[in-house]
Amino acid sequence: MKKPELVAICGGGNKSDAAQAKIEAFYHNTSVDVLARTLWGEARGEGSTGMEAVACVVLNRVKRAEKEGSFWWGNSIIQVCQKPYQFSCWNRSDPNYKTLQAVQEDDLYFASALRVARRAIAETLEDITNGATHYHADYVTPYWAKGETPCAKIGRHVFYRLY
Repeated sequence: MKKPELVAICGGGNKSDAAQAKIEAFYHNTSVDVLARTLWGEARGEGSTGMEAVACVVLNRVKRAEKEGSFWWGNSIIQVCQKPYQFSCWNRSDPNYKTLQAVQEDDLYFASALRVARRAIAETLEDITNGATHYHADYVTPYWAKGETPCAKIGRHVFYRLY
């Protein structure tokens, strides 16, 4: 009996082109799904424009990490979205966390979030946030926003370019 080969997403080795394509497709699809769930969890009530704005924040964080070589909030879409306490929808204590895990494409807002996520990952979204790396709802003022100048306000979210 042949021992199964363990393959890491970012690993090297002698994988066939087909195996590498499967790995890349899996990672791409997972990135789309995680980003779409983030958009749905954070901005489903803000329409496509609000979801696009949140997607811009995620992408701006990834770009910052690429520029710096790495960054505390993560280096990929998946890492950025799921960094603890950055996007509240991924916090296990969030009341919508279980719903976030279960939402399917038959939910109209999630279908829209998937479309936005695919466009974001394909790099076809204009950055309507002016380079924002942070945001919050307009009815709260987190400690990190005190004294900072917003770079955009889109729907009920206020955006900031920090760092």
